[in-house]
Amino acid sequence: MSGRVVAVFGSSRIGPEHPAYADAERLGRLLGRAGWVVATGGHDGAMAAVSRGARDAGAHVIGVTLPGPGGRRRPNDWVVEERPADDLFARLALLLDADAWVAVAGGVGTLAEITVAWNLMQNAHVAPRPLIVVGPGWDAVLDALVDGHLVDGADLALVTAVPDVDAAMAALGRRLSG
Repeated sequence: MSGRVVAVFGSSRIGPEHPAYADAERLGRLLGRAGWVVATGGHDGAMAAVSRGARDAGAHVIGVTLPGPGGRRRPNDWVVEERPADDLFARLALLLDADAWVAVAGGVGTLAEITVAWNLMQNAHVAPRPLIVVGPGWDAVLDALVDGHLVDGADLALVTAVPDVDAAMAALGRRLSG
């Protein structure tokens, strides 16, 4: 990916009526205003919300899409550049090439994306970069790993958990400048 790219991970299952959708759209808008190229999985839910917010702010939006069960699925309406991937592993490779990663409300797929990014940094397969998880739900996930003695302080320092979109933008700025 060219330019300063942030990959945003989030659930495809949330719709415009869900509070997390508005947060994701606002995150996309703030990222776009800050000059980021925004990459998502390119489909529905949080991915569409982030894409919409970023596009409304004039950002270049990349959708790294996967085929659906019946073949090709269209990207959401706000994707400017589609990069189709044949499978989840190819999609991850493209998204994990970003300069920063942010996760909003998500489920199993979002958890997989952030844990792969985290593990790549932990094992020095990629240079450290911001990995920010947004919302109180992620605190419980991180706490469970720490409580189970599976993650130590050095590992935990690779992830920044924040309560909301404003804190995510602040953390992103801090991580890149310091």
